[in-house]
Amino acid sequence: MSIVRVAVVGGGVSGLAAAHRLRSLLGPAAEVVVLEQRDRLGGVLRTVDLAGVPYDVGAEAFLWRRPEVRGLLDELGLAGEAVHPAGAAPSLRTGGGTRPLPPGTLLGVPTSAARLDGVLSPAGTAVARAERDRPLAWTPGGDVALGGLLRERFGDELADRLADPLLGGVYAGRVDLLGLRATLPAVAAALDAGAPSLTAAADRATAVPASEPGSAPSADPVFAALRGGYVTLVDALAAAVDVRLSTTVRALQRLHDGWRLVLRPGQDALDVDAVVLAVPAPAVARLLGGVAPAAARVAAEIELASSVVVALAYRDADAPRLPMTSGVLVSTGEPLSIKAATHSSRKWAHLAAAATDGLVRLRTSLGRFGEETTLQVDDAELVARSRADLAVLAGITAAPVAVHVQRWGGGLPQYGVGHLDRVRVIDDAVAAVPGLAVAGAALHGVGVPACVGTAQLAAERVAVQLTGGKLADGRMGAWPTSTTPR
Repeated sequence: MSIVRVAVVGGGVSGLAAAHRLRSLLGPAAEVVVLEQRDRLGGVLRTVDLAGVPYDVGAEAFLWRRPEVRGLLDELGLAGEAVHPAGAAPSLRTGGGTRPLPPGTLLGVPTSAARLDGVLSPAGTAVARAERDRPLAWTPGGDVALGGLLRERFGDELADRLADPLLGGVYAGRVDLLGLRATLPAVAAALDAGAPSLTAAADRATAVPASEPGSAPSADPVFAALRGGYVTLVDALAAAVDVRLSTTVRALQRLHDGWRLVLRPGQDALDVDAVVLAVPAPAVARLLGGVAPAAARVAAEIELASSVVVALAYRDADAPRLPMTSGVLVSTGEPLSIKAATHSSRKWAHLAAAATDGLVRLRTSLGRFGEETTLQVDDAELVARSRADLAVLAGITAAPVAVHVQRWGGGLPQYGVGHLDRVRVIDDAVAAVPGLAVAGAALHGVGVPACVGTAQLAAERVAVQLTGGKLADGRMGAWPTSTTPR
C-alpha cells in the first residue's frame, strides 16, 4: 500500500491544528506536510521576548468555556500551561473620561440588566432603555449591518461609545460594516425565535442554562492564556509533522489521483493525495479559482483589516498611575490614536509574578478596517503615538525600557452582512471536490477555539475520504456534514 501524503497550506493555528489532527487520524506512516510562506509558524499567534519574559503580541487569550483548545492542550500534555485573568476589570474611555466598562451587555448590545449611566448621556440612556418597549420588525433568517440596527434601536451614542470599541477589539472592524448574524449569532437566533426587542434577544443570548438539580453553578473562568505564550502551543502542534517554511504555493492542479501543488520558482512541485487550505481569504480565492470557482468567487468578497500591536515594558516606578484595571477600550470619536490598551501585568497573574524584575508590561492596539493609511508610518511613529496616549490614559511619561512593534497586515477577516451565506457556498463547493478541505479564521470564527474546531473538522473530512473511514485511532469515521465547529 502506498503511503498517504497530505499537504496543509498555511502554518497558522488553523493549519497546525489540522496537521496535528491528520497525524492522529492517519497514523505515523502518513506524510503530513505543512507549507508556510513566511519564515515562521503561528500566523497571528506570536510570542516575543519582552524584557526577558515571553509575551504574546498577536492573539492574547482564548475562550476557556469552548472545548476545542482545552481538549487540544490536554492531548498535548499542556493543560498545566493554562492561566486565567487575575480578576482586574476592564474600563472604557469615552467623553474625555475613563470609567468601568458597564456590565450587562453582549459585545455592546444591552441586556435588561445593563447599567449605561455614565457611559451614555442622560438622553442616550433614556433612548437605550426605551428600546425594549418599541415594536421590532424582524424577518427570521435575515441579516443586517449590526451598526445600523443598534443605531436605529438604541441610538448613535451606544453604537459609537460602547459597541464599536468592543467589536473593534475582536474584529479590528467597524460596527456599521459587520453583519449581525456572523458576529452575534446568539442574538440573531433569539430574534429568529421571536424575541420582541433587541434587549430581549440579548437577555436570551446571555441566559445561563438551568443547572441540574442540586448542582452548583459553573465557576469556570471565561478566558485563558498560556504561561509561556502561544509559542508553547505552536511548537507542540508542529512537532510531529513535516514543516516547510518560506514555501509559497502558487497554484493547485487537480490530478487523476490527487493534487499537484505548484510552488514558487526554484521550488519543486509537490504531489499529494489531499490538500487542506488554511490561509487567508484572498489566498483561498486565488488557489481555488481553477478547482472550485464558486468558492473562489465568494472568498474574494471577504475583506481584511490591518492592525498593529505595540508592546512596552516600563519600570514600575515610572508607571505609578497605571490603573488597577485589565485595560481600556477607546470609544469612537476620542482624540486618541490607539483603540485599546491592555494592562498585561494587571490582567495576568503570571505576568504580575514576573514583575519581580521591577517592570510592568502592557500593549496598545492601533488600526481598524479602512484605516490602513494611518498605519503606513514607521515603527518609531507608532511607538510615539502609543506613548502619547498612555500619557493621557495612565500618566506614563517616561521612556519604556523595551518595545516591540508587531504589524498585522490583513490580519483579521471582516464578517460583513451575508458572511454566513458566503461561508455556506465555500463549504458546499469545496465538499464537492474530492481530497480538498478549507479551514481558517475567514470561515466560522476568528477566535483560536473556532479556528481549531474548523481545522479539526477539515482534517476529519480528508482523513475519512482517504481511509474509507478506517481511522488510525481505531474508530470508524463518518463523513462530517459541516465544517462548522461543534
